[in-house]
Amino acid sequence: MKWYVVQVLSTHEKKVKRAIEEHLSSTGMDSVIEQVLLPTENVLEVKKGEQKVTEKRIWPGYLLVKMELNDDSFMYIKDTAGVIDFLGGNNPTMLSDQEIENILRDLDDKKQKVIQKHKYEVGNLVKIVDGVFINFIGTVTEVFHDKGRLSVLVTIFGRETRVNDLEFWQVEETLDDVEKS
Repeated sequence: MKWYVVQVLSTHEKKVKRAIEEHLSSTGMDSVIEQVLLPTENVLEVKKGEQKVTEKRIWPGYLLVKMELNDDSFMYIKDTAGVIDFLGGNNPTMLSDQEIENILRDLDDKKQKVIQKHKYEVGNLVKIVDGVFINFIGTVTEVFHDKGRLSVLVTIFGRETRVNDLEFWQVEETLDDVEKS
């Protein structure tokens, strides 16, 4: 059995996965379709001062399916509601053993930990998008991931001014910073 990538309607990944899995035994496909995988990771974000861990899709709009490819299994997957197509179309491209090994190892690592939704670090350039200092660009001086807040140093009339207690949603990375990374 080999792994294939299936493109599905974005935001319908869980529904499509469930639909594929629910009818496997009743259609006799359980012998040729072994596993359906929705790659996710746990993401920590702070909303209204509360920490919340949510499951985030790593590749929105895609599922991985471990199956023996034949006409019946191909049509079973293709005819499932929400499936757009196989990667490779009518000649599905199977993932190499090395590719799937790397993907599965990466997913296993991601299951063990929680990542921060916002990856702001001291020194990042950000644009303030809400509040009194809207549209000012400044440098991050402090980051409080546990509170979902940060401090930014902006220049006003030639003087550096520290803006404290900004929530993560009140700033966005500037293009200058993205180009550096």
